[in-house]
Parts: sequence; C-alpha cells; structure tokens
Amino acid sequence: MAEQNLPYEITPREVKGLMDSGARVLLLDVREPFEHAIGSIDGAHLVPMNTVPARLQSIESAADEALVVVYCHHGMRSLSVVNWLRQQGVDNCQSMSGGIDLWSLEVDTAVARY
Repeated sequence: MAEQNLPYEITPREVKGLMDSGARVLLLDVREPFEHAIGSIDGAHLVPMNTVPARLQSIESAADEALVVVYCHHGMRSLSVVNWLRQQGVDNCQSMSGGIDLWSLEVDTAVARY
C-alpha cells in the first residue's frame, strides 16, 4: 500500500482528518520516554528515535497496512526518521509537521505542552 510521491510532511489537522475518516493511520512517537510521559496522542506507539533501526521490520509491515505518521516534539526528529525510513524503502510514511506541540495547539489542547 505504498504511496508514490507522498509528501514527506503532513499537518496535524490532516492527520486528525484522516483518523476521523476511518483511514488506517499508525502514529509513531519517536520522542524519548520522559517526553512521552509529559503528553502523548491517544493510540500512538512509542518508538524512541534511536530504536527505529531495530524496529524497521515491524515498521515496514505496519506501512503495508496503514499510513505511518511519525511525530516528535516539533517535527525535526520525525522528519529525519521519515527520510531514513524512505531510504530503507518504506514509502508509506510521513512526518507530522510541528510535532506534538502543534498537535496540542491545533487539534487537542488537552495534550500537555512543554
């Protein structure tokens, strides 16, 4: 289910729209556990950035079934992860621009900001 020419980034509002429409979306939180403890998005899977290579096979499998949306605090780490995943042949992934910080501002103000 890989998408050709899928943009590297997707906005939090676009992610929420996909989720609300019933589209299959896997949220991958690449922040550190202490950041995840401060605030997280319901249903997201915590996979700290430094563990992504070890989890490549499971991420690849997930990308066959759903759009993998990677996020971090502000969107820089997640963009690096998406770039790396695409180099490994995982095309059905995008970075959530602005990260969980922008999600908290635009989508769910109950998610703590830090």
